[in-house]
Amino acid sequence: MTQKTTSQRRRFLKKASAGAVGATAMAAPMVSVAQTTSLRFQSTWPSKDIFHEYAQDFATKVNNMAGGRLKIEVLPAGSVVPAFQLLEAVNKGTLDGGHGVVAYHYGKNSALALWGSGPSFGMDPNMLLAWHNYGGGKELLAEIYKSLNMDVVSYLYGPMPTQPFGWFKKPIGKLEDIKGTKFRTVGLAVDMYTDMGAAVNPLPGGEIVPALDRGLIDGAEFNNASSDRLLGFPDVVKNCMLQSFHQSGEQFEILFNKGKLEALPGELKAIVDYGVQAASADMSWKAAHRNSLDYAELKKAGVKFYKTPDAILRAQLAAWDKIIAKKGGENALFQKVIDSQKAFAARAGQWWNDYTVDFKMAYNHYFNAKKA
Repeated sequence: MTQKTTSQRRRFLKKASAGAVGATAMAAPMVSVAQTTSLRFQSTWPSKDIFHEYAQDFATKVNNMAGGRLKIEVLPAGSVVPAFQLLEAVNKGTLDGGHGVVAYHYGKNSALALWGSGPSFGMDPNMLLAWHNYGGGKELLAEIYKSLNMDVVSYLYGPMPTQPFGWFKKPIGKLEDIKGTKFRTVGLAVDMYTDMGAAVNPLPGGEIVPALDRGLIDGAEFNNASSDRLLGFPDVVKNCMLQSFHQSGEQFEILFNKGKLEALPGELKAIVDYGVQAASADMSWKAAHRNSLDYAELKKAGVKFYKTPDAILRAQLAAWDKIIAKKGGENALFQKVIDSQKAFAARAGQWWNDYTVDFKMAYNHYFNAKKA
């Protein structure tokens, strides 16, 4: 082979190689950078409240798992709409979603208050969530929203610890002390306290302490030691009655505009679903930590805590019986929810009560042995 022929062959192989590389490059699929879907949420809580922090915790979990493909921003109450107008805003698409409680929609259908108000047939908040997810509650809530023409998707999560009976200027020692008291609560608890003689005003969370300070109300309940401390209850009232059936089984609600949620790819919908579950567990752990710390701080600040007398607790149960009988007769969906809850509670409650040991016995053994 001559030197000229060798040179020509080299040029041929070089061109062939370059062509092959080019063909390979053209055949490879084009990789596009996924766009970020941004959703604007609003909570029904003031920015300083731990509840707003819970809402942000949920968003953070979803955002992190989505890896930049989904970004939920959570604004505090009043940023776009007042707290009690959240459902309408999400339905209309004014907001893409929100964080609150089902009881705030009580005025649209009294059955909505059953996700939290009242003794829930002896179910604690976690048990009520079990009923919601596995006992038919989720389907009933969707049915109620459909009847109201609310095009939303609701996720319930975050079992709340039992709420105090309320903060008062004077301790409540007997049922007669409640009569004539101007009091704040929400949901069907309005009916319960009204039945016991109080004059009820269902104020949003951010308006409670200013109303107490100005004397517009004599007493109020909100939720827990952390929220109550952050909202400023101990600055205006020094007496808190612990233990109550008015809202002993409440949980949070995460709302999505249905169209916005359904437009997401399947894997992002799954991230939202599992994000709700992760946030639910994390919220209950954080509540045990933070509420107990703030309970101790409230005591240091001079707040006096009293156990609500059993006579008042029994009066709550008696009032609740009258409320559900009346509302059930007026509202078929209300009765449908009550029947479903009662059937689940009868079975699950017996199991729970039979199996669960008395934790107070163990606590007293370690911490109150000398007092005993």
